[in-house]
Amino acid sequence: MIFQIKYLLLPIVKCEPMIRFLLDIQISDAYIYPILWGVGILLLLLLAVSIVVQYRNGFRIRKELEELDRVRQYNIEYDLVLKAMRLATWHIDVQKRIITFDADFRSGNNNYYSNVETSLDLLPELLVPRDAQRVMKALNDVMNGEKMFYNEQYQTKGIGNTLYWEQSFAMAANRDEDGNPTLIVGTSMRIDEQKQMEQALINARNKAEESDRLKTAFIANMGHEIRTPLNAIVGFADLLPVVENEADRNQLIQEIQNNNHKLLQIIDGLVSMSKIEAEARSLVKAQIDIVPILMEVFENHKGLVDGETVILTTQFPYSELLINTDAEKLREALNNLVDNAIKFTTHGSITMGFSLPEGDRVHIWVEDTGKGIATEDQKRIFERFVKVDDYIPGTGLGLSVAKSHVESLGGSIGVKSELNKGATFWIDLPLM
Repeated sequence: MIFQIKYLLLPIVKCEPMIRFLLDIQISDAYIYPILWGVGILLLLLLAVSIVVQYRNGFRIRKELEELDRVRQYNIEYDLVLKAMRLATWHIDVQKRIITFDADFRSGNNNYYSNVETSLDLLPELLVPRDAQRVMKALNDVMNGEKMFYNEQYQTKGIGNTLYWEQSFAMAANRDEDGNPTLIVGTSMRIDEQKQMEQALINARNKAEESDRLKTAFIANMGHEIRTPLNAIVGFADLLPVVENEADRNQLIQEIQNNNHKLLQIIDGLVSMSKIEAEARSLVKAQIDIVPILMEVFENHKGLVDGETVILTTQFPYSELLINTDAEKLREALNNLVDNAIKFTTHGSITMGFSLPEGDRVHIWVEDTGKGIATEDQKRIFERFVKVDDYIPGTGLGLSVAKSHVESLGGSIGVKSELNKGATFWIDLPLM
């Protein structure tokens, strides 16, 4: 308001001497009086025109100031959006084929960025070969007016030749009289996390499909695995009443016991896996001596080898070793490792032992001279339903159960093997 009054009074102040002259003049001639009043009226008209002009100038200046404030506010909001979306903005001069970055708020510190004019023909050198041709074609389509919008995902080289994923959007901002684009504006953003998530989903889908396939094969194989020892048990049991020779009877009883063990092993594997799936088994840790547990596993499996073609032995450096763990889970894991060694060892030896390579962990191992495991199979041997040899009886659950138990005890499990040179399965457990 003060601004308006100032500009309205300015013409009056400038005309003040003339007004005083008109009021104070002495009239001596009859023609002078009309002339002077005519001049005064003219001056008043000029004053009115000046007031209107000054008012309009003031109104225009106020509008410009308000527009300036709006532009300033727009720039702040624009920068805020760029920062929040982590975008980089750029534009392309179509005629000169020059790309220039305007701002860069992308995440990461290895982004390619140039605040000077750069030839668009250098862009393919920044992209991986499989993406370069596709991206350049899409960008040229927009520059030639063949497409309205550009949207591409690609891998690009950053500082230090590191690769990262990026997605860009662009469209024409200005056109010439013929409608051909003259200026392309675009934005780019990092999408590394999105690509990692997509890859994780793909891996999860592939794993689920593989798991379904293995489960189907497992169910189809399960009937055969259970029926084989069960038929042997029933058949040999039917023969017992008619066999009179003591040696033959003892051999039949031994076969029945062996098949009982196989059948029990299959059922135990199924029960253990179902409990793991349902997370029904809680962890019960206590201070225990592992030597008696190892000896118990050894004695339970000693009768499953003949002692001539395959020998089961132990290597215990100490007669006593106390650790804080769940005895039942450790026993079941060791049973599965020894069972696996017996299945794949037809001659030689199977040795079970432990050592203390580190002061706070115990290293338990089961070494055999069996057929060994190929390198490509060692990575998946601990997965559920996986069998590297379909001709060997088994459910493909034993090693998976052992892995689940060992990891629940805070330990780790692994294998060292070469094909046809045996295998060594090992368990590392914390002492406390």
